[in-house]
Amino acid sequence: MQPLSAAVLPILMLMGSNVLMTFAWYWHLKFPHKALWLVVLISWGIAFFEYCLAVPANRIGYGTYSGQQLKVIQEVITLSVFAGFAVLYLGERLSWNYFAAMACLIGAVGFIFLPAGPR
Repeated sequence: MQPLSAAVLPILMLMGSNVLMTFAWYWHLKFPHKALWLVVLISWGIAFFEYCLAVPANRIGYGTYSGQQLKVIQEVITLSVFAGFAVLYLGERLSWNYFAAMACLIGAVGFIFLPAGPR
């Protein structure tokens, strides 16, 4: 069995890190009665595991992708993960402007992967 390539593994790891970070930042919105200090500590604990995926993902991916490309990939994943979280966990609906924002990010992906030209 071949290991995942430096093109695929970072994206999978960024997806996992985004799920964790989304929960770290937003899980508590359903629990406004919880003490803020407790919410911060729990979120910080979740974020530790997010960093355990995000930092290696960027290190592995850098070289296959530029830093700018990794950031744009991260933003598209973030918006995609949050859409699912907002609908499934928070019970929110997605409106037209969410889809317009996603279209803009997809455009950003297209632009960031175009050849930069001479320096």
